[in-house]
Amino acid sequence: MKLDLEISTLNPSLLGSPDTADSDVNAGEGEEAMVKNSRRFELLEKTIRRNAGKAIGDFNMIEDGDRIMVCLSGGADSYTMLDTLLYLKSVAPIKFDLVAVNLDQKQPGFPEQILPAYLEKLGVEYKIVEEDTYSIVKSKIAPGKTTCSLCSRLRRGILYRTAQELGATKIALGHHRDDILHTFMLNMFYGGTIKTMPPKLIADDGKNIVIRPLAYSKESDIKKYAKAMNYPIIPCNLCGTQPNLQRQAMREMTTQWEKHNPLWVKSMFTAMSNVKPSHMLDRELYDFSRFETRQSGEVQGDTLFDPPDSSETVQSVVKFI
Repeated sequence: MKLDLEISTLNPSLLGSPDTADSDVNAGEGEEAMVKNSRRFELLEKTIRRNAGKAIGDFNMIEDGDRIMVCLSGGADSYTMLDTLLYLKSVAPIKFDLVAVNLDQKQPGFPEQILPAYLEKLGVEYKIVEEDTYSIVKSKIAPGKTTCSLCSRLRRGILYRTAQELGATKIALGHHRDDILHTFMLNMFYGGTIKTMPPKLIADDGKNIVIRPLAYSKESDIKKYAKAMNYPIIPCNLCGTQPNLQRQAMREMTTQWEKHNPLWVKSMFTAMSNVKPSHMLDRELYDFSRFETRQSGEVQGDTLFDPPDSSETVQSVVKFI
């Protein structure tokens, strides 16, 4: 049995109204910091939980009896993911377990006491994995160069191995909607391919299933939520590496687009789940050599590029996530 947390499945008061929550939360942007337990905070919390529940249901991320390894880095995304999964676990119609895992990579200044103290206070099962990948990366990457790529590969391998040791059936990562969009753009602009981080996939080792419950959640919402929750954030730049300038450029680009026309970014995200292989150029996805014509029927031509009949049609096409 899979976990289905569509709005209709649970009491609407648990997850909030999809028609009003986003607009009410954003209405206060630019004002004073959001306060926990305020009306705006409650709406934001419901929005994040609703989006996570919808993503989990859409991609069948969680099933009855799952043991989910929640990767906790100490950043806003992973704290929010753990908090959201704990809530969904308490209201879901199925049973699943969570175990939080943090990888201590022995970066200088890493506050190793923060996460154990936080998780013990929550009463969450956890494991701290200690692996000195910092020294390995520093020995192989020239000073001043970005170490993120090698560091990520080493980290993935360790986490995949840990999942097997813990008997985890799923590995939950805290990537959100903006991460998925930026990866899509990076692959298109720099890799010449159309792909991104899928909400659910089989890992390269063929043994682990990776899920991203925050796939429908906006980075800005997560940051506001984490600030209101006052999570003990651990900075991600302890290694001293340079930021990923290409990814930062994608972030700046989408930020400008949202200021100019928020519909562009929302539509681009929707486009990734609305692919028409016959109107692309990938011959492996669509067999262009086997066309068949019809001798009867109404002649309409190629309607894919026809303009929508009204603004209402546009609103129905773009899913406001």
